[in-house]
Amino acid sequence: MTAQACTSISTLADHDWSRTAIGEPDNWPHTLRLTVDIILNAPLPMVVMWGREQVMLFNDAYAALAGMPHQQAPGGKVPAMQPSAWSWNALAIEQAWDGAAQVFAGAALHLWRQGGISEHHFDLYYTPLRDADGAVQGILCTLAPPTGLGTVASSGALRILVVEDNLDAQYLVCEMLRAFGHEVEAEASGEAALEHLRRRGFDVLFSDVSLPGISGVELARRAVAELPALQVIFASGYGTGLTQQLEFAAEAIQKPYEIEQLQAILDRVAAKVAGRR
Repeated sequence: MTAQACTSISTLADHDWSRTAIGEPDNWPHTLRLTVDIILNAPLPMVVMWGREQVMLFNDAYAALAGMPHQQAPGGKVPAMQPSAWSWNALAIEQAWDGAAQVFAGAALHLWRQGGISEHHFDLYYTPLRDADGAVQGILCTLAPPTGLGTVASSGALRILVVEDNLDAQYLVCEMLRAFGHEVEAEASGEAALEHLRRRGFDVLFSDVSLPGISGVELARRAVAELPALQVIFASGYGTGLTQQLEFAAEAIQKPYEIEQLQAILDRVAAKVAGRR
């Protein structure tokens, strides 16, 4: 393992990237640029290891969580210690480099607090970051509270199929839902989603309303007709007014939405699913 350069990211313009191993953002691979955009806008602590040079980039939420002082721009001194999310389990990191997504519930991390080291527990999610050829170029680590999402934790993880044709938005939603402890798969069209629902058992259909081909509403209508227990959540610009016009039960969340709004809807859905299990 080689040493790593770490930096907390608030905006891409905050740093002189020319002095780092990854260079200027305009020349970054699409996967890295997309991932950095995601962690900048994510409320959960996230840290990325990019390349075997172990260039690390993390958001302000992670810096605050880890009790780290404000980091200087990349190219300064190499930190003496790896962030705890990476040093606690070397095997987990190697498996992620080999392409295996990793989930560890209640992992114990040692963080700097009030002048000393203390133990704190998190659910850790390691996601391999692949290039266009499928090769793993980096790893994204998301840290979530170990208790999950209130009633979701007691009711169990939901099995969710996300349907979103904007692949950047799809990636963000899926990572957020996985960070909450749910099992998530995704499709980019209503037709593909309908076939996926028939092949696999899902608790929730989380769909954009505007899709290529059949709309999200038509997808849900057909899906509920075949799978009456399926819970439906729409993401749209129409708000709750959309659900008042439907002949089947559904939740709706208006874009752009906040994490607390999504939590409340998932809590209600989880309670319904738990009542039927």
